[in-house]
Amino acid sequence: MSASSDYQVFCESIDLDSKRIPKHVAIIMDGNGRWANERGEERVFGHMNGINSVRASVEAALRTGVRYLTLYAFSTENWSRPQEEVNALMDLLVSTLVKEVQDLESKGVRLRTIGDLSTLPKACQDQINKSIQSTQHLDTLDLVLALSYSSKWELVEATKKLMKSGVNPDDLEASHIEEHLATSGIPDPELMIRTSGERRISNFLLWQLAYAEFHFTPVLWPDFGQENFYDAVRDYQNRNRRFGGLLDTNHTMSKQG
Repeated sequence: MSASSDYQVFCESIDLDSKRIPKHVAIIMDGNGRWANERGEERVFGHMNGINSVRASVEAALRTGVRYLTLYAFSTENWSRPQEEVNALMDLLVSTLVKEVQDLESKGVRLRTIGDLSTLPKACQDQINKSIQSTQHLDTLDLVLALSYSSKWELVEATKKLMKSGVNPDDLEASHIEEHLATSGIPDPELMIRTSGERRISNFLLWQLAYAEFHFTPVLWPDFGQENFYDAVRDYQNRNRRFGGLLDTNHTMSKQG
């Protein structure tokens, strides 16, 4: 049985249309701290348990045929958190990559990153680069970790590159900007999921989410499982994606109006 047939059979079993699976899903993983506080634990306890939800989301993406999965793991604003929490997060990142990379390889998952990796501790940079190199030949799912990332940082960096490229301002087009974004070569997300009940995008993929569908869930990130992922995709499939045009009765795009 081919991979496409596997996706179709599985999607039908959970009431999803395999032909309308978003190619790229982005997730803001929110609620680790609150989840830990509700249990009388330190915030780091929530981050540790959130790893299970990362595994669940990767598995759900693999089962349904999602091609790109981007996770907002650490923003530039997160550096302002207490040093103890930041240190714990960096240690958790390294230990998780060491433990998970072999499993990712076995499932055909390619690891990628976006963000200012130069601001991360050297141990993190080394392990990230090692994991990226060991999975770079895989092509079932691209798992993109946004680390020390923010859209404002990304857009400033893209602008700097554009200014150095010598592009005539009168000739500037959206494609020129896209070529210099951290996500160059990666299609824009069609679906963005945010957990914990917050309804904002927090400086995440501002350019790339221009036409994405947003799914907000009250579920805190450590409680987010495969079924929650499938629920988000069902929500996405119930939307009419018009991109500013009109949708006719045959579900084809119209450029009228």
